[in-house]
Amino acid sequence: MSETVSFGKAPSLDDLAALAAAAFQALPAGFRKLAGDVVFRVDDFPSDEVLDELGIEDPFGLTGLYQGVDIGHRDAGGPAPGPSMIFLYRRPILDEWCEHGEITLEELVTHVLVHEIGHHMGLSDADIDRIEASVG
Repeated sequence: MSETVSFGKAPSLDDLAALAAAAFQALPAGFRKLAGDVVFRVDDFPSDEVLDELGIEDPFGLTGLYQGVDIGHRDAGGPAPGPSMIFLYRRPILDEWCEHGEITLEELVTHVLVHEIGHHMGLSDADIDRIEASVG
């Protein structure tokens, strides 16, 4: 994305969803194809259940989440898994963006989105960190 979007106020859920959609469309076609039919959703915060399940006390501590069966663990002969979902959490993303002034909101949304797509592909946080470090 070459242009930075300017907001007169804090971006809404719809604004962040539009940024995520644009970020997804800007990804290489092969990467988008691997993402398959994953569903993207933007919420203000993760639910209390999600925070409890992950052992996270601070709701600002989670910017995104992949929920589903990653593509490496799907059984072609078994029952169809439920829909894979990627959640982006608006308030934690905005908080992180404000704390790290050297990154645009578009870049941060892209980072979180790609990270969660990595989980959809079966990559661990360590795998994703290694890939990101090798790229730049």
